[in-house]
Amino acid sequence: MNVTPYEIAQRFVGTEEMPGHNMNTPMIMAWLTLDQAWPTDDEVPWCAGFIGWCHWLAERPRTRSLRARSWLTIGTHWAIEGAQEGDVVIFNRAGAPHDPTLIDAPGHVAFFVRHDGTQVYVLGGNQSNTVKVSHYPKKDVLGVRRIS
Repeated sequence: MNVTPYEIAQRFVGTEEMPGHNMNTPMIMAWLTLDQAWPTDDEVPWCAGFIGWCHWLAERPRTRSLRARSWLTIGTHWAIEGAQEGDVVIFNRAGAPHDPTLIDAPGHVAFFVRHDGTQVYVLGGNQSNTVKVSHYPKKDVLGVRRIS
């Protein structure tokens, strides 16, 4: 059976951080430390770790980075209008330059669900400290990547 990273992500909806320092969610720590040794708690941004974990389980390419914008470097580029459910969407984070060539700048990454005229709905991790579907302004999209 060929399962997609998006289908795997759906299974984790509702996973959330435990509030407070020294109170780590073991599953989130697994996502963070799959490819990086430095995270010691789940108080660091973990959206890219979640996307990477889902790709790893599905045996698909991943960036092996906890930087959200690292996902701009793999897969095939698509316009948001051509995005399909499960594509990876990379967003600019408020205050960061809206430049997709800056990989080290702050961002957010999640799986595409749908979009309307002004909002993009995505399934991702670290969305209000939870894995869930949230929406972000379409103007904040840095890129859409289809990872095969």
